[in-house]
Amino acid sequence: MKPQVNPNRILFVLCMASFLVPFMGSAINLALPVISEELSLKSIAITWILTSYLITTAIFQMPLARLSDLIGRRRVFILGVLIFSVTSCLCGFSTSGEMLIVFRALSGIGSAMMFGTNMAILTSIFPSHQRGKALGITTAVVYASIASGPFLGGLITHYLGWQSIFFVSALAGLLVVVCALIFLDEEWIVSKGEKFDWLGSFAYGIALFGLIFGFTKLPSIAGVVWIATGGICFWLFTLQESRCKFPLFNMQLFKHNKVFVSSSSAALINYAATFAIGFIISLYLQYIRGFDAQQAGLILVIQAVVQAIVAFFSGSLSDRISPSKLSTAGMFIIVVGLTGLLFLSIATPLWVIVTLLIIMGLGFGVFSSPNTNVIMSSVEKKHYGQASATTGTVRLIGQTLSMGIASMVISLKIGNQKITPDIYPQFMESIRIMFLVFIVLCIVGVFASMVSRKNEF
Repeated sequence: MKPQVNPNRILFVLCMASFLVPFMGSAINLALPVISEELSLKSIAITWILTSYLITTAIFQMPLARLSDLIGRRRVFILGVLIFSVTSCLCGFSTSGEMLIVFRALSGIGSAMMFGTNMAILTSIFPSHQRGKALGITTAVVYASIASGPFLGGLITHYLGWQSIFFVSALAGLLVVVCALIFLDEEWIVSKGEKFDWLGSFAYGIALFGLIFGFTKLPSIAGVVWIATGGICFWLFTLQESRCKFPLFNMQLFKHNKVFVSSSSAALINYAATFAIGFIISLYLQYIRGFDAQQAGLILVIQAVVQAIVAFFSGSLSDRISPSKLSTAGMFIIVVGLTGLLFLSIATPLWVIVTLLIIMGLGFGVFSSPNTNVIMSSVEKKHYGQASATTGTVRLIGQTLSMGIASMVISLKIGNQKITPDIYPQFMESIRIMFLVFIVLCIVGVFASMVSRKNEF
């Protein structure tokens, strides 16, 4: 007789995995100035430490999520955590910027395997009336890791060096592997016997790489060429998916599910408008205001703590009231916070910065869990894997676009050079331009979230 699945044990493992990647990302933000100094990196190269990871995660998440439906989500999840741990360790041994960027890109493959399966597993084991609470818990864990990342990352960087961030993450990943082998006692194979869409996966990968990489190269001719290539490959991908018996992605989710489309669009816009904020504020606090990594981490931790607390309650609340209303309210709060950050200057009082970070944390917390609940609840059980991968891919594309915007603005205003005191005025001007772009994006996101509310089932 098959043993009964214990959802709480599985949730524990998924939360451990959900802690890993955001922790590393937020900790690295604090270490970037130190990494830049030790490896002699210029301004554009700094952004690629984050962007290389995001691109590979986005490209591989959808195909690997589909593969997990065929061979087992447990197997793919555990292998993903193992790859993430090994490549994180290799990042710590990097002796050049090129090595670090390459190993970060490889880490993205492991991350794609983790995040292409975790949400599908979670949605499969919890009934609809408990799903919002479970999503709220995992989202709160993500934000708690973001909260601890700047604080612990600042301490680790200050006392042990930036390499230790990767070594600690690698050890934590191995612990997750052990727990997953013990507690995940089901494979969750939902498409056994179906074929893998290799042609669609190849077209999808080239399309996504072309669009994302091209965007980071704008306004150069190379950027335009890459975007055009990506657009053509995306058109070929849609043709392949409409004809394939077992497609990589069921296009009907976008054709006939307005809630899925509008909520996914809102998530894309949200991450495109917000992800680079931690990167920007970290550089601002350390370069412009003269704080060290530890001090900057203590300031940035405030936003993430608020996010973690609010996300937990908003997730549970979305089981009882309209999650679309909550996500719309969250997006509007983010607009308010971004508007305040637009007026950031060299002399801005610290209490003002802290207040704005609290407002941003409140907005993130109110938006994230309910919006994910809307997306996952809008599809049938057999499509949980694709919906989970889509949610993760949308998040990663948004994050990459956000870093692309930051990279493009920095390139236009200060060029590819090291950030030194003589270019601080240009750096501050680039920050204001970034926040202005993010405000416009978030306003569009408010309307996208409102469309989701109108179509909510």
